[in-house]
Amino acid sequence: MAWLFSLGSFGEILRFIILILEVILVFNLMIVVHEWGHFLAARWRGLKVEKFYIWFGKPLWKKTINGVEYGLGSIPAGGFVALPQMAPMGGLEGEVNQEGLPAITPLDKAIVAFAGPLFSFMLACLFAVAVWVVGKPESESHTTSIVGYVAKDSPAQKAGILPGDKILQVDGQPVKRFEGLVDSVRWGVVASEGETIAFEVERPGQGVMKFNVDPKAWPSSEKKAEPVSWWRSIFKRPELRSIGLEGQMTPMVGGVAKNSPAEEAGIKADDLVLRADGRQLRSMGDLGDYIKATAGKTIMLDIERTGKVIQIPILPRIPDKNNLKEVTDDHQEYPMIGVAWDVEGKRTPSVITPWEQISDAVRHMGNLVSKLVSPKSDLSPAHMSGPVGVGRLYYKLFQHPDGWRLVLWFSVVFNINLAILNMMPFPVLDGGHITMAAAEAIRRKPPQGRILEYVQTACALMLFGFIIFVTLKDTGDFFGGGAKEGKVLKIEWLSKEQRGAAGA
Repeated sequence: MAWLFSLGSFGEILRFIILILEVILVFNLMIVVHEWGHFLAARWRGLKVEKFYIWFGKPLWKKTINGVEYGLGSIPAGGFVALPQMAPMGGLEGEVNQEGLPAITPLDKAIVAFAGPLFSFMLACLFAVAVWVVGKPESESHTTSIVGYVAKDSPAQKAGILPGDKILQVDGQPVKRFEGLVDSVRWGVVASEGETIAFEVERPGQGVMKFNVDPKAWPSSEKKAEPVSWWRSIFKRPELRSIGLEGQMTPMVGGVAKNSPAEEAGIKADDLVLRADGRQLRSMGDLGDYIKATAGKTIMLDIERTGKVIQIPILPRIPDKNNLKEVTDDHQEYPMIGVAWDVEGKRTPSVITPWEQISDAVRHMGNLVSKLVSPKSDLSPAHMSGPVGVGRLYYKLFQHPDGWRLVLWFSVVFNINLAILNMMPFPVLDGGHITMAAAEAIRRKPPQGRILEYVQTACALMLFGFIIFVTLKDTGDFFGGGAKEGKVLKIEWLSKEQRGAAGA
C-alpha cells in the first residue's frame, strides 16, 4: 500500500475518489433521464420493452423485473432501451424476438423516439431554473468586453488594439463579453473564417475605431509549427485561432511568498490590486511590467480589502537564486514583490434567466454545427469531445470552489447538446427513428428485413468510431503535458510576455 500513499495524502486520495463518483453520478443521471423518456413513452404507447441498459457492451450487471431486463453495460458510451417494435439493432442490443408482436403506428414510433430528447430538454430546463436561483459565478475577465491585456508582438498588438479598448463587434457580430458560448470575443475569433478578422472597438477619448486583425501574424518563434509524428497527431487537436487578447481583470492576490516584500508590506490573499502609483491595472501582467519600468523605486499600491481601499507602499527586490528557481523557468533576475495571482480573480454570481441559458445553448449548438460543416472554418470534429472529455470537464468543475454551481450551469449546456444531437436525422439516433417513421407514414409501409438491421448496426458502428476518434483527442488533452491547472498560478507560468509580477 506504500505506493498508493505516495500519490498523496489519504485525504487527497479520498477526495479524488469522491470527485470521480460525483462525475459518474452526474453523467449517468443525464443518460438515465434520456432513456427514461423513451421507456415511459414506450409504456404509454403500449410497446414491448425488452431491455433498459445504461452503457453498451457485455453486461456487468443485469436483472429482469416485470419482463424488462435492466442492466449496466461494460462500454461507457451511452445507453439504450431495446424496443423490438422499433427499428431493430440486434448487433448492439442483442437479438430480440419480434414474432407475435403487434405492429405499431408511425406516430407511436415518432413519439417514443422524441421522448428521449424531450426529457433531456426538460432536464436542462430544470437545471436552468436551479442556476437562475443560485447564480453562476463568473470572473470579471469573462463578463467584460474591455481589453485588459494585449500580448507583445501578437496579431492584436500589430493591428493597433490597446488595453482599455471596449470591443463592440468581432467579424461583424456584436459582442457582450470576452468569454461565453455566444456573443463573445473568444467565440468570434475562433469562429471567424476570413483571412483577417474585423474588429470594431470604442477607445476612450477617441470614439469608435475599426481594425483588421490577421490571426496568422504571430512571430515565427511563437506560432512555428513543430513536426508532429503520425502517432502524436492521433491525439493532438488542431490549433484554434487566437490573436493575443485577454479581458480586463483587476489583479487578485492568490498567495504571498514568505519573507517577500509583499509579506513584509502586509499584502494578503484575496486582496485586489487596483492601481500602482495611481495607474490602473487591467491585468495580472500590468504590475510586473510596471515594476520593470520603475526598477529600484518604491511603488504605492491601491489595495481593495473587504470593500475598503487602502494604500500600501512596497519596494520590489530581486529574490535570491534558490527561490528564483522555484518561481521562473528562465531564471532571469528582476525585481518582484512575491505574490501569486489568482488566475480567475474576483468572481461574482450572475443572475441568468432560464430562457437566456436555454436560448444561448441552442444558439451555440446551431453555430457550432454550421462551423463544423463549413469548409472555411478552422473548427472541425477533432475539436469535439466524447464521454472522456465531458467527464474530465465535470471533474475539473467539481474541483472548483464554486463547482456545484458551475456543474449545474454546464449540465444545462450538455443536456441541450444531447437533445439537439439526438434529433439529427442519422440512423440509430432518435432523429433517425423519427425520419424513418415519417417515411413509413408517407409510404404506408414499414421498413423491414435484415438489410434495415445491417444499416442500423453499420451506422451505430460509425457512431462508435466517431466516439473513439474524439476520445483519442480527449486522451491527448489529458496526457498532453500542458501547464498545471489550479486556482492559483504564478504569473511567470502564464505566458512569456506576462512574466515579472510574482516573486519567490
